Amino acid sequence: MPTGLSYKEKQKKPVSIYELPYSFTGNSYDWHRLWINTATLSGAFVGTLLVLECLPEDATSWNRAELQDVPLFKRWHNHVVKKGPEWDHDKFYFNYILHPYAGAAYFMAARSCGFNFWRSALYGSIISTVGWEFGIEAFMERPSIQDIFITPIAGSLIGEGFYRTKRWLVDNDYRLFGSPVLGGLLAFLVDPVNEFTGLWLGNPARGAASGKASSGAKREISLAPAIMRGYKGFSFISYF
Repeated sequence: MPTGLSYKEKQKKPVSIYELPYSFTGNSYDWHRLWINTATLSGAFVGTLLVLECLPEDATSWNRAELQDVPLFKRWHNHVVKKGPEWDHDKFYFNYILHPYAGAAYFMAARSCGFNFWRSALYGSIISTVGWEFGIEAFMERPSIQDIFITPIAGSLIGEGFYRTKRWLVDNDYRLFGSPVLGGLLAFLVDPVNEFTGLWLGNPARGAASGKASSGAKREISLAPAIMRGYKGFSFISYF
């Protein structure tokens, strides 16, 4: 029986953006992977919420009394519709380190699926504001004014740096200082969503990396008879 993709299937299969030259505005959409990444982020949001709910009140600034006394959807209505966003007083590392990193992860969830900088920034903004600030987290507290701006804006700028870093990793066959382990760890750090879904969905970036490694490692050895003035024998030529 024939194996592999048909010509039409290959034509429809999206080309990994890591196989293409770097571009700030170019696109190579992989909508299927993006929807899976979005579902993965949604699950991660719920899991993160459960973890944060176990932390002490001084770590999250959540009103524990309100959480116990007010029903879930009534809390969301009070936080979003009735009161609206506020200037929060979370720890510095939450607002200015973890949230920008989370924004970069949202950005990379789209960037590695072939979306350009602006579309990836828009995706990250929707995920961070609609999905988290006005979505999951709003069941627990009012949306944060800082996070509405800092997470998507700083996250997109950091995310583009992450994207360039991952392109560098792909060009180096997922190796850092010659180590595939360090390279894999760095890849998970700069693009956690795609690297996680790639464990069971397949990772186009790794496919692009192996393709570049094989094309870059050209080796050729030839042995041929040689007849020249004053010499008869064989010539040995090797390219590495």
